[in-house]
Amino acid sequence: MKDILLLIVALAATVVLGASPAQWRTQSIYFLLTDRFARTDNSTTAACNTGERQYCGGTWQGIINQLDYIQGMGFTAIWITPVTGQIPQETGYGEAYHGYWQQDAYTLNSHYGTADDLKKLASAVHARGMYLMVDVVANHMAFNGSGDATTYSAYNPFNSQEYFHNLCSITNNDNQTQVEDCWLADSVVSLPDLNTTRSDVKTMWYDWIGSLVSNYSIDGLRIDTVKNVQKDFWPGYNKAAGVYCVGEVFDGDAEFTCPYQNDLDGVLDYPMYYPLLRAFESTNGSISDLYNMINTVKSTCNDSTLLGTFVENHDNPRFANYTSDMSLAKNAASFTVLADGIPIIYAGQEQHYHGGNDPYNREATWLSSYSTTSPLYTHIATSNRIRTHAIGQDSGYITYKNYPIYQDNSTLAMRKGYNGTQTITVLSNLGASGRSYNLSLPGTGYSANQKLTELYTCTNVTVDADGSVPVPMASGLPRVLYPADKLSNSSLCGHNSTTS
Repeated sequence: MKDILLLIVALAATVVLGASPAQWRTQSIYFLLTDRFARTDNSTTAACNTGERQYCGGTWQGIINQLDYIQGMGFTAIWITPVTGQIPQETGYGEAYHGYWQQDAYTLNSHYGTADDLKKLASAVHARGMYLMVDVVANHMAFNGSGDATTYSAYNPFNSQEYFHNLCSITNNDNQTQVEDCWLADSVVSLPDLNTTRSDVKTMWYDWIGSLVSNYSIDGLRIDTVKNVQKDFWPGYNKAAGVYCVGEVFDGDAEFTCPYQNDLDGVLDYPMYYPLLRAFESTNGSISDLYNMINTVKSTCNDSTLLGTFVENHDNPRFANYTSDMSLAKNAASFTVLADGIPIIYAGQEQHYHGGNDPYNREATWLSSYSTTSPLYTHIATSNRIRTHAIGQDSGYITYKNYPIYQDNSTLAMRKGYNGTQTITVLSNLGASGRSYNLSLPGTGYSANQKLTELYTCTNVTVDADGSVPVPMASGLPRVLYPADKLSNSSLCGHNSTTS
């Protein structure tokens, strides 16, 4: 019996650890800054002044303490910020609380906890059937001086100036040679840029990433500043990691960003981010730009279902910085979860945090007291349940490329899934003061007289004889249609779930 139990545990581990791109397709990611999400002492009142750019006390044990909160929204994975040893000194831009100023790749950031704490986090996540994604940086090391004053011997393993590009600042982001060879630098902080064209630098990074993933049972990686490193570096890095890698290519041009998917499993969908934000940041937003970008990304990227879809992160102002309208925020969140790609929700988005540019968009999540009744928390939870159920009902749902079927000046409708189990999502930017009306929606693929359920309001509708669907719209809120006879065991609209 003991041998059988050990076998079961081993098999379970192979399912969770080292997750492949195909396994990541079905996940939904909650992204958090370790220092700003949860404290070991479970405080919900500890001060955190974002403008000071100081450590506020978040830890890996704190994340463990709040996994119920994350899983309660239906997330199946967490993405945490870099874990490596950071510079200890304060800079003109504050401390390295965010984790992107590494000094020693082979030690851990003691502010977050110990190696045992990080391993416990991985174990706690896996025990829930969830995945752990860790942020990593290969482009640069930390500020610890400037130019010739940089103390290269302080870095591990890159302890000599020969491993780095000569100092020059990126002044033109359209000059790709400059972007790859020069430093992220200004008059306050300069980040020494590693010469990743060197074979020894490649070997050191490839050896390191393999050991990091293995030592801490990591399931996936988010990679920082991907476009600042030459493309031929990334295939070896991705292979050495042995897990799904999604890269940050901070550029909204699909023709520029999508080709990086030839070198990495996925990229963050910045081409979609900008029109998504523009569509819902106001009641005058451009629906057509978003409609068009869905088709552009689908045709330009190798696989739009492996991209990371988001409308908030730690590098851009919060969605609520543009508008406080809750209906618009719900539409943006619905798109994030129900369009193509792997959904990513940034900690605090569910509490409608409204911080502006860095550092003000890096608020402490604990100051919300982890409310599970806030409008966006419950909306995101429902959206994730819809997606999870759709995946369970249709094996092709997750690889079906999102198909926009309707647009007008204020409405976008899109379809995922095949005949009989397709999901139709209808989005609006009319806002909370939007009128109530029935939208007659063509092109859904549903049959005449078929019974459907709108899953946010649990309202039943019947497909018209001509195949169009009367969608009850009100207060600018999103709608999701699904066949009523396919909701058994879904935990949606009063249907019990046998797995919940």
